[in-house]
Amino acid sequence: MKKILSKAFTADQDIEKLIGYLLRYGVITASLIVFIGGLIYLHQYQHNGVPAYHTFVGEQAGYTTISEIFSGVGSFNAKGIIQLGVLVLIATPILRIFFSLIGFILEKDRLYILITFVVLSVMLFSIFGGLKV
Repeated sequence: MKKILSKAFTADQDIEKLIGYLLRYGVITASLIVFIGGLIYLHQYQHNGVPAYHTFVGEQAGYTTISEIFSGVGSFNAKGIIQLGVLVLIATPILRIFFSLIGFILEKDRLYILITFVVLSVMLFSIFGGLKV
């Protein structure tokens, strides 16, 4: 078994495998969370009947902040659990870019460090720039 901080571990293929596993398990985890939330949603709202589709009734704004999502998960609310799955799905490619940045730092490839840092900065700014606290 390779040591985590050894040069053999930080080889190109190992970082690519790590990123591949991250993407695969991130999507699988997000899918399972949303699926479990969907099952809980069906159980919680099974007796509501068929909605009247001839009139539009909008949903209230909820679960738009991270604290609301975690409080919904803590209270075992189906909508909060589904939103957590969506949050995990959104975080997956961001973590991929972050680990790519770490890989390029370990390889000391300055051009790709700069490009990856700019891409990560733009993504984080676009996500957290309009976030309600």
